[in-house]
Amino acid sequence: MTATFKAMSVLLSYPSEDLRDAIGEVREILKSEGILSKGALKAIEPLLSDMENLDTYEMQERFVLLFDRSRTLSLNLFEHVHGESRDRGPAMVDLLETYRAGGFDLVSSELPDHLPILLEFLSARPIEEAHEMLGDAGHILAALAERLHRRTSHYAPVLAALAEFAGADTKGKMVQELLSVKDDNPEDLDALDDVWEEAEVTFGPDPNAGCPVSRDLLASMDTPINTQPNAAANK
Repeated sequence: MTATFKAMSVLLSYPSEDLRDAIGEVREILKSEGILSKGALKAIEPLLSDMENLDTYEMQERFVLLFDRSRTLSLNLFEHVHGESRDRGPAMVDLLETYRAGGFDLVSSELPDHLPILLEFLSARPIEEAHEMLGDAGHILAALAERLHRRTSHYAPVLAALAEFAGADTKGKMVQELLSVKDDNPEDLDALDDVWEEAEVTFGPDPNAGCPVSRDLLASMDTPINTQPNAAANK
């Protein structure tokens, strides 16, 4: 088990008091495992400090403005490559089958391509598999990191660290194609309503599969290294 990916999943989940209380443990996990570079760890520190010291409601508001009200910053990875096209459904099914083959059943409300879900799954997989799967999404991670950097968000280094681990070509054609899409303005509610007013994606027997809530991820951080979780907790 690679607890670093579980810790990164928690950092990209909706902020809570439980998360604030666990930041010391998150910091220690990131430092002790040595998965991320020293530069990445240093860059992530301002976000950890914010989560420790800022009001939780302020952190929640920041999170919503970034990830819930900006489609170009969506943490649902397939959003950036498939949008609402027909290809998205089969891709979701394939990803669900990958999770199930790894003994990971999703029973909550986020979509399977939600980045915190993927990171939670990868925390229980061999590091080589994590490198490969994140490598497949490396251009998305790099584009998200750049978009967050443009907004001077302390979340940017988390995505940049994942892109670095994945070996993403941050200047590559695929990244630039994603960045060519105009950024959403989270303050323009009318425009956002127009963007999101599209058909809901459905796939498989249960379209409500998704990610464990942050408190369940936090609670499972003490899982022994040689133990692989069989299922995610209810959201």
